[in-house]
Amino acid sequence: MPVLTRLIPSPVVVDIRPGALDDLASVLADERVSQSGKLAIAVSGGSGARLRERIAPTLPGATWYEVDGGTIDDAVRLAGDIKAGHYDAVVGLGGGKIIDCAKFAAARVGLPLVAVATNLAHDGLCSPVATLDNDAGRGSYGVPNPIAVIIDLAVIREAPVRFVRSGIGDAISNISAVADWELANRVNGEKIDGLAAAMARQAGEAVLRHPGGVGDDGFLQVLAEALVLTGIAMSVSGDSRPSSGACHEINHAFDLLYPKRAAAHGEQCGLGAAFAMYLRGAHEESAYMAEVLRRHGLPVTPDEIGFTVDEFVRAVEFAPETRPGRYTILEHLDLKTNQIKDIYADYVKAIGS
Repeated sequence: MPVLTRLIPSPVVVDIRPGALDDLASVLADERVSQSGKLAIAVSGGSGARLRERIAPTLPGATWYEVDGGTIDDAVRLAGDIKAGHYDAVVGLGGGKIIDCAKFAAARVGLPLVAVATNLAHDGLCSPVATLDNDAGRGSYGVPNPIAVIIDLAVIREAPVRFVRSGIGDAISNISAVADWELANRVNGEKIDGLAAAMARQAGEAVLRHPGGVGDDGFLQVLAEALVLTGIAMSVSGDSRPSSGACHEINHAFDLLYPKRAAAHGEQCGLGAAFAMYLRGAHEESAYMAEVLRRHGLPVTPDEIGFTVDEFVRAVEFAPETRPGRYTILEHLDLKTNQIKDIYADYVKAIGS
């Protein structure tokens, strides 16, 4: 009988534990990512610079590049800087902006990327996408998956807690995103990749159901693993569908309509997910999601991130325009202003105070 299978693009190394950063050189050598230690390491001027002082002695063959921000120009400049060197891999050491710049630069020069995350703000650390600011606002660029993902939980603990909270909201929103994918399948016949959907949903459920909090290593381990799995799920499906539905459309609407006032990505996605679950009639699930988000200090109503009800209603109404061609509960219901206001009032009553 023929054996039918497929290759799944995923990191060779996933090292999530306290102290992982101190073993970076040996882990990369043991896994044959870089036995010579010739690495191009991109860091920010903030947390990355402090970590550089700590680990530079263990990486004598590395060249360090400071990245100013998270723009396409920064990424192209980084690629140009490292092109002249003879490196085994590019290392992005820092938050999402630095890792995305390093992803793009590594793809541009044809080198593997090692993602060393210093916070857990969102699922982009292991995704096949680099999100970079450009002249038109913000763009998403397809790139290869990282060959290795290193997450030192001791470093994560030192980051501002708002980053962890943002990651929680982003992970939990997977549940709503997969429900939207299934809706698109039922209504429009859109094909679902069952493996990608299962990985993304279980990643979200693991975070949603975990009894721990942002100060627990056990919970941080689950959150980090969930964000990595979500990134791999996007690679499996070939797009962001496993983690991006109405929740992310609402998030994008906040970003576009109120760019100077938008909250953290995961805060907006978590709020969007809880409301989207209510829209699809999953009222008990919506209330439970809101309860968990609240427990972790995340917003579940727009006023908790500085927006009025009318501004939220406008964002929900505008949200489908942010992802043309994507079918979610928002496109399915095609709600008008007054309908959104009425449903939002019911949502607030359902989730309680």
